[in-house]
Amino acid sequence: MQKLPFVSHEKLVEITEKYPTPFHLYDEAGIRRTARDLKEAFAWNHGFREYFAVKACPNPFILKILKEEGCGLDCASMAELRLAEALGFSGDEIMFSSNETPGEEFEYARKLNAIINLDDITHIDFLKKHGGIPERICLRYNPGGELLVGSVYMGQPSGSKFGMTKQQIFHAVQHLQNLGVKEFGLHALLASNAADNNYYPANAMILFELAIELNQKLGAKIFMINLSGGVGIAYQPEQQMPDIRKIGRAIEESFDVMTSARLGNVALSTELGRFMTGPHGCLVATAIHKKHIYKEYIGLDACAVNLMRPAIYDAYHHITVSGKEDALCDHVYDVVGSLCENNDKFAVDRALPEIHDGDLIVIHDTGAHGYSMGYNYNGKLKSAEILLHPDGSFDMIRRAETIRDYFATFDFCDILKDANMD
Repeated sequence: MQKLPFVSHEKLVEITEKYPTPFHLYDEAGIRRTARDLKEAFAWNHGFREYFAVKACPNPFILKILKEEGCGLDCASMAELRLAEALGFSGDEIMFSSNETPGEEFEYARKLNAIINLDDITHIDFLKKHGGIPERICLRYNPGGELLVGSVYMGQPSGSKFGMTKQQIFHAVQHLQNLGVKEFGLHALLASNAADNNYYPANAMILFELAIELNQKLGAKIFMINLSGGVGIAYQPEQQMPDIRKIGRAIEESFDVMTSARLGNVALSTELGRFMTGPHGCLVATAIHKKHIYKEYIGLDACAVNLMRPAIYDAYHHITVSGKEDALCDHVYDVVGSLCENNDKFAVDRALPEIHDGDLIVIHDTGAHGYSMGYNYNGKLKSAEILLHPDGSFDMIRRAETIRDYFATFDFCDILKDANMD
């Protein structure tokens, strides 16, 4: 099966005439459409907000689009907090969901009046020393065991480093009440890249039941249930995208337990990084080498520096040879990059049309955890990012790194003063 890129071959040729490959290309129209679909799916909940996970796509131009669509940001580091601040996010527009957090990051999050989402019970006293305890705070829950929805295995929360046990959540609420906290939020991420429409409703019910118990036993006032992320995307061409409207309706039905427990005014929130931008980005590269030994290899001008998910997770990303969408996939290739590592492969034994040097290669679904997971192994430089606008125009929203950027952290000394960095 094939899946088509969001950009035509003719438009790609036009873009590459101005910006050389490799680059990540994003579809503004698709991002806005997904943000609006999500908002509509949860319109029944007063106070609903999406906190986009900055780690998925930390580009200020993309974050600005999401801000225009009413989204907040989920931040997990000082750099992400500073980025949020620079774009005008503040207060309850920011969810600070970090773990093993340095004191200065808590202090900065408190300065921005962000909603603090505590990952561990020991962080309570640490936060008290570094920024102080707010009147509203969120707690991250880990129910342990395995997550089964019907007969479908979704993951093993007990193997995750994130969140507190149920007993710890109760102790944390009591301790925080004694420290002056008046309102509590609950948060849980129990699966990653779940394509099943039943995951989010199951996660929601776990949190709803915990909220009701905390309210009834400890008198805890609940202001937020944060469903976090975990809703996946269709990386494989035969997969179906999760139906966010169907998911929203199922959660609305289960929310009746909250209403019956007089918690019907609790706001819901999400942190859907991958779902929001993943399908609306692609890595565009050029085939520059063909190698025949024991297998057939196509070498690209991109490598795992530009997209490391296949290398570290053996993750599938669909590949289109631009301009050959209707050609027979009668050749089998390993599509590889130039790193001195054998796992630098975008695809293994992939059936594709015949590829020639100079062909444009589109690697799908890189709009989340694509550019953001890049690194500089082998001295390879990270690529540019390009934004395709709804009217067909396009702009560079991040330039490609240069050799000078790579060596910039030696600017404190003169060891490379005579080197050619241009």
